[in-house]
Amino acid sequence: MTTKLFDIIKSDLDELETALYESVVSPVDTITEIGNHLIKSGGKRLRPAMFFLAARCSKDFDLKRVMPLAVALELIHMASLVHDDVLDSASTRRGEATANAKWGNQLAILAGDYLFAKAFMLVTDNGYGDYVNNQLSRLLADLSAGELIQNKEIYKASCDTEEYYERIAMKTANFLAISCQLGGHVMGLPEAEVKALYDYGYSVGMAFQLTDDLLDLTGDSKTIGKPAGNDILQGIITLPAIRALETSSDRDELLNIVTDRNMNTENLERAIEIVRASGGIDFTKKKVEEYLDRARNVLPDSIPVDVREAYYFAADFIAGRKF
Repeated sequence: MTTKLFDIIKSDLDELETALYESVVSPVDTITEIGNHLIKSGGKRLRPAMFFLAARCSKDFDLKRVMPLAVALELIHMASLVHDDVLDSASTRRGEATANAKWGNQLAILAGDYLFAKAFMLVTDNGYGDYVNNQLSRLLADLSAGELIQNKEIYKASCDTEEYYERIAMKTANFLAISCQLGGHVMGLPEAEVKALYDYGYSVGMAFQLTDDLLDLTGDSKTIGKPAGNDILQGIITLPAIRALETSSDRDELLNIVTDRNMNTENLERAIEIVRASGGIDFTKKKVEEYLDRARNVLPDSIPVDVREAYYFAADFIAGRKF
């Protein structure tokens, strides 16, 4: 997420970078090395950004109070990506080598485990209480369950849209929802505002993942930092492909390709061509806009104007992002 988009939390995000580097320092040099590599690889810092904005809804905003939790949220995200890359045998992310590509699967998994543990240490050491611990535990359970649902269906070409929405909620939307929720909670906002912030984060998260699935089919590998059509290549069926399997006159050909564990580059390109021609892209774009409209409409009037505008900008960014 560009800092220009979030001017009101630019200094928060700058301090977050310093705190992230401090958090991965370990007596084990390899852990520090992997942690530094993951941080330098960048990222949008969307989860802590949403968290900071929610916390700034309070007139009593205290950066020192919220920073450890912001770091914990980003560490959990980083760790989940490390594990995802091992599962997917990914060699690049954001145009940089993945941890598993540089250090091998075993060290990458152990480094991810370390980051998960460090996140919960930060939460415990800073006295955020049972509520925060419970929400983060639920978050990790959802991340794991979402991955299990996805892996269960690879190369099966499932057209179950409800299962698809459940999966992307567990893998992405719930994380952004909880980030917004916890920002309001730790700063003592009224329950109704905390709930509204959660709903905003959920809707933005669904739109974010849908956009990610679109970019996999419409973006170029240099811009998105991973090979185009990577989801199809791994047997993962997203909403544009589901729509194509439901409506395209070439659905039988597409079905044969996406269920082939040994698909070649030519067949992958053909599958992308069928999905693009099916109307699946436009269908998914419409769903993105529906979720973003929900996100904009759920924000309470009681939150500060500059925070609401930043949340609107976030929705606009997701709608038009290219990476």
